[in-house]
Amino acid sequence: MTTQQIPVVVLAGFLGAGKTTLLNHLLRSARGTRIGVMVNDFGDIGIDAMTVAGQVGSTVSLGNGCLCCAVDAGELDEYLEVLTRPESRLDVIVIEASGLAEPEELVRMVLASENERVVYGGLVQVVDAAEFAATRQRHPGTDRHLSLADLVVVNKADRVAEDELRSVRETVAGLAGRAAVVEASHGRVDPELLFDRVVPEGEIEGQMSIEDILYGSEDEGHAHPHAAYESLSLTASTPLHPRRLMAFLDSRPEGLYRIKGFVDLGPADPANRYTVHAVGRFLRFYPEPWPAGEERLTQLVLIGSGIDAAALRKELASCELNGPQDAPDEHSMWGVLRYVQRTEEEPDES
Repeated sequence: MTTQQIPVVVLAGFLGAGKTTLLNHLLRSARGTRIGVMVNDFGDIGIDAMTVAGQVGSTVSLGNGCLCCAVDAGELDEYLEVLTRPESRLDVIVIEASGLAEPEELVRMVLASENERVVYGGLVQVVDAAEFAATRQRHPGTDRHLSLADLVVVNKADRVAEDELRSVRETVAGLAGRAAVVEASHGRVDPELLFDRVVPEGEIEGQMSIEDILYGSEDEGHAHPHAAYESLSLTASTPLHPRRLMAFLDSRPEGLYRIKGFVDLGPADPANRYTVHAVGRFLRFYPEPWPAGEERLTQLVLIGSGIDAAALRKELASCELNGPQDAPDEHSMWGVLRYVQRTEEEPDES
């Protein structure tokens, strides 16, 4: 079986965009999800142990199963090693980019990590809707950062008029290419957009938690809903053709941020099912033997903003095998296997 991997999300954005507000919202919304946070210093992170604020190399338990580490960029691998230890029992790690390094450099460091327990979870860029034009003037790197993002949160959407917000979003979408773009107020992004939330034992999924009650209304009592996104579940009982599946994944539309689940590639590899992990431009497959007696299905969940459900269902259906004459040839798996992570024991045949 494959090693359970922990997604590492890079959270970026210029000063004042609302990164820390968004991060604190994620921590308050954690419920049963154990989040590891890596920041330059504890600063405005909502913790009680403020006596350690600013002490690089410190780790603080946030009391809800989450951990917060104050590190510098040179310590990234060291702390990834600490946070991914089984005894930490973390479900996701979020790195706040402020002062640590350029977002691009942090993404490169995560992707280059030799820690087999981590997997890239995406670059989330936070934008201040009210100051977007001024930010682009003050920070020439804004456009480049947006072009690298997997998800852009246009924050402080409540502070601008509707037509201005539309203009900002259109500009951001043009700069961000295929990245998903969502609007938010007060950093309230649904955690499910970024990572899989763990439902605590005894809690019914979807019900209001004590955190919802405590933090459901902020800033002078006004309620601010989570940034909107869509979640689409797709199931296929017929095996998929590897080449057409890769064409589907390679051409995934703008706004489609995450894909998770597993696929049945039928005669191309009858022994294994392939778990899929895709975020933004990043894609990886994990083959594992089919569980004994389990029905062989392709089951995928697609998460994004403004996605066309009907079109995606049709595209996935077009990947299904059309009888014996459509059997994959011996080279059809090459595209899939390019995205299977090698282990140290596997020889490189290239």
